[in-house]
Amino acid sequence: MTCRRRARLALALALAASLSAQARPEARPEASIATGRLAGAVEDGVSVFRGVPFAAPPVGPLRWRPPQASAAWAGVREATRFGPACPQGHPHGIVDVVPYGGAPPPTSEDCLTLNVWAPAPATGRAPVMVFFHGGSGVFGAGSLPYYDGARFARDGVVLVTVNYRLGALGGFAHPALAREAKPGELQGNYALMDQMAALRWVRRNVSAFGGDPANVTIFGESAGGISVLNLVTTPSAWGLFQKAIVESGGGWFPPGQSRDKAEAAGVKIAAALGVPATGTAAQLRRIPAQALADTNLPQAGYTDPRLSPEGMTSAIDAGRHAAVPLMIGVNSGEDSLLDHGGGVAKARATIKPGVMAQLRQLYGGVDDDTLARDYFRDALATAPARWVTRKWSVKAPAYLYRFEHVDEAALPRRTRAPHGGEIFYVFETLGKQPASLGAAGPTPGDERLAADIHARWVAFARTGSPNPPGRPHWPACSPNADRWMVFAQNGPVVRDHLMQKQLDWHEARTAPLIVMLRLQAEWARLFRS
Repeated sequence: MTCRRRARLALALALAASLSAQARPEARPEASIATGRLAGAVEDGVSVFRGVPFAAPPVGPLRWRPPQASAAWAGVREATRFGPACPQGHPHGIVDVVPYGGAPPPTSEDCLTLNVWAPAPATGRAPVMVFFHGGSGVFGAGSLPYYDGARFARDGVVLVTVNYRLGALGGFAHPALAREAKPGELQGNYALMDQMAALRWVRRNVSAFGGDPANVTIFGESAGGISVLNLVTTPSAWGLFQKAIVESGGGWFPPGQSRDKAEAAGVKIAAALGVPATGTAAQLRRIPAQALADTNLPQAGYTDPRLSPEGMTSAIDAGRHAAVPLMIGVNSGEDSLLDHGGGVAKARATIKPGVMAQLRQLYGGVDDDTLARDYFRDALATAPARWVTRKWSVKAPAYLYRFEHVDEAALPRRTRAPHGGEIFYVFETLGKQPASLGAAGPTPGDERLAADIHARWVAFARTGSPNPPGRPHWPACSPNADRWMVFAQNGPVVRDHLMQKQLDWHEARTAPLIVMLRLQAEWARLFRS
């Protein structure tokens, strides 16, 4: 055979192999976990497993009980579709919550599933990040498109999103439930119990996806950020994670309801839904799930002290929190939460004239509506985040940020980064914003900042420091120095003592409450001992 004929034959064989490979569907990834085998999908170069149960369906007799172990299955379970979201509430009179971060139908009480994005092929010992969605604790889901974990997986991270029980299904108390509880059974905050169950699932199973169960970062936004603060101050959750990120989660919280008050609220909710005060647990569990999600009455949740012995604020103040690296921050437009149901007018009405005069001196001669927005934003989020980092830095590294960047297509219509606006930069899912935030295509400037922020979240998950090579250095805070990484319109920049005068004022106003909360916690601890 001549050289020319051999070359032609080799070319023909290579072409045939290429065409054969193109015709063959990409091999589906499988993972073997404690309850059976899963078959996922390869999408955009990463492995995706959707709708994986991490606990038994919390329905029928399991409603308002701690999450139970998921049953094993035979054969290979299809894991290519998201599980249903938990039944969604409708706060502030909003009928359709989907434009604001809620999940579309179908929803179901059988909602305790999670989703995994992993490098393909699995590399082994990859850092793991577990995300808890926001939504005021009454709506949202881990399946929403802006929580897509593909970009994290392409950067070598195993990303997990979690559904947990919401509203009155996630937090409820009633005398009838207390009467039928098994000895030692935890009650009250079922959402927190679900999140802990998901983290235990990750510890047991994430190595099947190439993840390192000893390198887990928990993070969440809004209500999900509060969930992270709850987990880091819940001793029974320690050891399930090694790092934590709080996005717009605050840090100053009033004391939780007592069991008596929670049960009184539960009786009121049940009565409104047709179950008398003398009703049974079985009657309560026959209330339609959506009717419970739709209730606008005060929620009847409380945290069992056997699960978490004190409130988040007092635990952080006393240093009784997980000694893990923390990243915490806020957005410049957290006051966008007031844009529904006359929120600005309601906030303004709560501010006394003397306080409003002090605000004018602190923030300048702006109108009362803007002052009410500033007061709400900084008392709810900015000042507490700074306080948390100062307290936290005594025990573990703490990093503080402020997200100021506004999607460039929204300028000048919007001048502040709205609540939740950083999510699409963290996940690099720009253009997938819900309708309430706008969904215009990203600009090159937006994409550059998204790449920077995303790289910092990945670096933090890997090492506990949000400082990837080649990026401006983000210094840690100390008890006496608050150093902010500001994600500004023109990129990241470090600023020292941001808004110090205003935040010192908020902290001074809140200090007596914090002292009271800590004294209450100490008294309760002594009483229990």
